[in-house]
Amino acid sequence: MKRSGAILLLLLGAVLGAVGPAAADGAQSGADLHVAQSLGDRDLTVIIRRVAEVPGPVHVDVVTHAGSPPGEITLTARAVGAQTSSARVVLGQEPGFHPAVVRVDRPGPWELAVDEATIPFVVPALVASPWENATYGGFIAAGMLLLLALLAAVSGRPGLALVPTAGVVAAISVGATAALLSPSIPPVAAPGTQLDPTFDSVTNPWERTSTTDFSRPPVNLVPRMEGTDLVLGLTDGSSGRPVDDLLVHDNAFVHLVVVSPTGALRHLHPVRTAPGEYRARLKAPEQGAHAVAAEIARRGGGVQLLRATVDVTGTGTAPEPGKADVTTEVREAGRPTTITAKFGERDLQPWLGMLGHMIVVGPVTGTNPVGAPIWAHVHSMIPPVPGMPGQPDESVAAYGPDVPFTYSFPLPGKYLVWIQVERNYSVVTVPREVDVPAPKGATTK
Repeated sequence: MKRSGAILLLLLGAVLGAVGPAAADGAQSGADLHVAQSLGDRDLTVIIRRVAEVPGPVHVDVVTHAGSPPGEITLTARAVGAQTSSARVVLGQEPGFHPAVVRVDRPGPWELAVDEATIPFVVPALVASPWENATYGGFIAAGMLLLLALLAAVSGRPGLALVPTAGVVAAISVGATAALLSPSIPPVAAPGTQLDPTFDSVTNPWERTSTTDFSRPPVNLVPRMEGTDLVLGLTDGSSGRPVDDLLVHDNAFVHLVVVSPTGALRHLHPVRTAPGEYRARLKAPEQGAHAVAAEIARRGGGVQLLRATVDVTGTGTAPEPGKADVTTEVREAGRPTTITAKFGERDLQPWLGMLGHMIVVGPVTGTNPVGAPIWAHVHSMIPPVPGMPGQPDESVAAYGPDVPFTYSFPLPGKYLVWIQVERNYSVVTVPREVDVPAPKGATTK
């Protein structure tokens, strides 16, 4: 009797010692989603805060920028089979953050409509993994069997305790094995980033109920003008169907660069108005053929740069360029060149998650970029600052004054370069021309 009790106590200690936080986690809630939106005459950043519980609130911040007209917009959260929730946001004259709250009642794929624009997002579900269930299930079963064994031993029938005791050992073995092996099990594909999100794939990502395709073909881009709106038609290069699987990449679904015949840059973020259709307004466009480049990230297709030209009818002029002291250490083609813009004060804000952006087009003759072989989008990363958040948003104005970029120009010739930063909720664009020499000893044809 004493010997059986000692054995059972040792097993109880093993169970209690083994029970703890599972080594493998289930599907976790995502981080905040930042999406830049060129909505009509407004330049906005829509921040969908992470969802803590379902059903529950979704906190949304709408960030306005300098020059955006005041007024009202309507936010609507909707999903198939779910209750729709709306909120009105009053945008003031001063740029900044404007909060709103909508509600969701189920996990899965949702849309946040911002007037006529729509932003797809995923409401995650906290789901235990199979190995997590095996870990806790094994230890819970061991505890219940141990209780039965103790009752049998106390009742004076130690022989009956042998069966549940053996079960305790088996259950502990199952739970311990699942806990030990779980760190080596590859993580499940995430709905929305790797899997096409559906209600079933979000609530049970271990069931392959949606398409997993990591080799989707390139996207075809067909731009057209509707009045002053530039409309992008995106279709699948294989099937010809509308492409509706874009991911948020560097805080936008589409980074659209439009360069006029005189070299004026517009860096826009078209809004999704239908599957495969994105739209942005060209303010005071110039007359003539404009070069168009759209940077996207497709689920299963990686980052793609799509290029085209579009004829624009207009009477506008190039916007006034920003000012900065720009120093350039130009090296020959194929070697890294450092370009540093100095903005005077340490008051720059993050824009699209970065300290600065540099658009590179060339080589060109004159200022018309149509036909230029090289297009590049270069970033200046946010340096770590003690006491500042790891991923600061536009409310933090504490960076600069130097904004460095490093880029290797692949071909010799003249390049058009635009440096962009944000200050006082206004994007400052500084244009420059860079002459890149040929490598020493290179021959030209």
